[in-house]
Amino acid sequence: MNIRLAKSAGFCFGVRRAVDLVYEQVKSGVPIYTYGPIIHNEEVVRDLAEKGVVVVESTGELRGRPKGIVVIRAHGVEKGVCEEIERLGFTVADATCPFVKKIHRLVESRSMEGDQIVIVGDGAHPEIKGIRSRSSADATYVIPDREEALNFTADPAKKVCVVAQTTFNYNKFQELVEIIRKKGYDIIVLNTICNATEERQAEAAQIARQVDAMIVIGGRNSSNTQKLFEICNNECNNTYYIQTVKDLKIADFRFVDNVGITAGASTPNNIIEEVQKNVRNEF
Repeated sequence: MNIRLAKSAGFCFGVRRAVDLVYEQVKSGVPIYTYGPIIHNEEVVRDLAEKGVVVVESTGELRGRPKGIVVIRAHGVEKGVCEEIERLGFTVADATCPFVKKIHRLVESRSMEGDQIVIVGDGAHPEIKGIRSRSSADATYVIPDREEALNFTADPAKKVCVVAQTTFNYNKFQELVEIIRKKGYDIIVLNTICNATEERQAEAAQIARQVDAMIVIGGRNSSNTQKLFEICNNECNNTYYIQTVKDLKIADFRFVDNVGITAGASTPNNIIEEVQKNVRNEF
């Protein structure tokens, strides 16, 4: 069997930076918290929990807890959250991805200039919530899909500034932007999908077109892994979404000669290597 492993598979810069920061803080000996799971990968979150790291979902959950360090994950947080954490007596270790922070600055600036803000992405995702909080609530729109783009209306007297979730599907972003552009608004488009995401998606699509089966590895709650699966599935009908090697069903690859493997930005290298080794050894 021929196995093709994507060079871009696994931790991106922002995720690696965030995860490394948590493990480094654990050595300090003080209580460590993460504001939400540090990444959307159950294996990593479980390992950190075993080392005493506590996940909190709101500043309210910090009240009454021993003072310590709160790590902000790569997705970032809503405006004012870091200040509230510090008011409660905790230290903030900010691991917000620089690409996400750039969107925060852009959106805040354009909103202050009076632009209407359109964020292309999943409204329930923590990254989008953080971005959205940087602009005027009554002039901010989240568009996740074609239907929402077709139904979108804005004030024609004001500019429309379009940005994207850093992990959004690049081709889908282009499609939705074109739908909005045709409505005739005075529009400025800022492609804020990070370079690592674009490269990962392009490489995954290329490999998926050339293999008999494709394996996509990542957490079930990982937005970027879900998009990778969608892209690969469009190119290869035999595409499988797994979290760890335990999810592999050997029967699926019994008559396959060429297998491609990629992984989301929150998938550790050891999980990728274990899957690759298992597939190679079994066949």
